[in-house]
Amino acid sequence: MLDKVIAVVTEVAQQEVMPRYLHVARQVKDDGSSFTEADIAAQAVLLEALQDIRPGAVIGEEMPENEQQVQWHKGMSGETDGVWSVDPIDGTSNFLNGLPYFAISAAWMEQGKSMLGVVYNPATQEMFYAETGCGAFLNGKPLPIKRHVVTLSSAIANVDLKRLHSKLATKVATNPPYASQRNYGACALEWCYTAAGFFDLYLHGGQKPWDYAAGSLILEEAGGYMSGFEYDDYWAGSPWRRSVIAALDSKLFQQWRHWVRMHQ
Repeated sequence: MLDKVIAVVTEVAQQEVMPRYLHVARQVKDDGSSFTEADIAAQAVLLEALQDIRPGAVIGEEMPENEQQVQWHKGMSGETDGVWSVDPIDGTSNFLNGLPYFAISAAWMEQGKSMLGVVYNPATQEMFYAETGCGAFLNGKPLPIKRHVVTLSSAIANVDLKRLHSKLATKVATNPPYASQRNYGACALEWCYTAAGFFDLYLHGGQKPWDYAAGSLILEEAGGYMSGFEYDDYWAGSPWRRSVIAALDSKLFQQWRHWVRMHQ
């Protein structure tokens, strides 16, 4: 099934996404977020093709919220075997502005947890993928690509400031415990770059299923660690606003989680 999902994601990138790169206009949803005709076209093809691979419920970022809820319930209640969670273009603002940091993300989930995940950046041809119990990979190379021992004070963090509570955001902005931070605006790739060892730490205040479904599995299968702000079990709490504290290294993760929880 993994090979088939990789093939579908690659084809959608080639046929629906990259031909529209730098050639589409921004459209705005009711919540103020951006989307394009590329998002809509890619999602339609993805959801149909993935159901051909394995029938199940389907949720995509560009679906109406009520439909997302209905489909999620079908997948979690046992009405279907599981649910496909899809982000047709993760990092739409980057896609619109010509920044080559965006991805197509697809995951198969059962009982609320990810079993298979694929994240593909067609601009850089980085294909990340994982299946439960089988490890994680980037273009055939096992993850992590690089693993190095760092202290918290020398780490590079990927932090999404705008979704943090004000107290924690202020502390992170004014007196962080790490050496340097980045945020490139595509959740699925942020997970994958942490899994690869390109980032040492990851912090996000709240993600939807299509933001975390594929990337969290890729990090986990790479040997990484993750929790929420309130729960040590990452999968506890609401699936619709899931916070993230993560790191590839165990000791670094424990230090990072302790610091975050002390200042939230």
